[in-house]
Amino acid sequence: MSIKNHIPNIVTLGNLFCGTLATIFAVGGHFEMTALFVTLGIFLDFFDGFFARILNVSGELGKQLDSLADMVTSGVVPGIVLFVLLGNNQEMPYEIYAEFKISMGLPLMGLLVTLAACYRLAKFNLDTRQSESFIGLPTPAMSLFIVSLPLVQMHSDVDFVKDLIGNNYFLIGIVILFSFLMNSDLSLFSLKFKNYGIRENLFKYTLILLSIILLMTIKYLAVPVIIMSYILLSILNNFKNTDIQN
Repeated sequence: MSIKNHIPNIVTLGNLFCGTLATIFAVGGHFEMTALFVTLGIFLDFFDGFFARILNVSGELGKQLDSLADMVTSGVVPGIVLFVLLGNNQEMPYEIYAEFKISMGLPLMGLLVTLAACYRLAKFNLDTRQSESFIGLPTPAMSLFIVSLPLVQMHSDVDFVKDLIGNNYFLIGIVILFSFLMNSDLSLFSLKFKNYGIRENLFKYTLILLSIILLMTIKYLAVPVIIMSYILLSILNNFKNTDIQN
């Protein structure tokens, strides 16, 4: 077998390696390193498919490896981040949990996003509708949203936003919302381009331009805002497509 057949799978394993490192950092509460390796893992997740297409070596093994790697980077890691955040908001340091001295009931709810991500990834492998758009929120988008929350809490100058992330009711709402969105039938556009016409790709260009502006102005806070903007723009795109069909 030619070495080129292994290149996409090696890139996928790089995603898994990054996700494993991110897991270690998340458990220790080192959220900046967690976000760094999650971002790098998602970057590799994009390029494994890219290499598979240009090398024409896509196959069932790569598909399964991709989901297994995503399960760690975009499933396990965000669940652990929420677990730690929920625990910290109770003013009960993570070290206490490790000694099993208190109930972990509320923080364990953060792991629901891990279960929801696993269910979504299993469905994705069986769903033939998701070639040109996504049905339900992709797990990498969910992961980026959640791993950005502690960074926003640490670095944002907006007290209202920091207080929200410090509120467990808000975090439980995030758990429920994103668990639902990942497994919903909501259609979300892909950033793959068939052509580069403005009219056909208006919402894609809008998201890209908005993302650049937000990242330059509000830094870490830009990440959750971009993810929510992606969801809202996808809903608007759905309405536009419905109107065209009617």
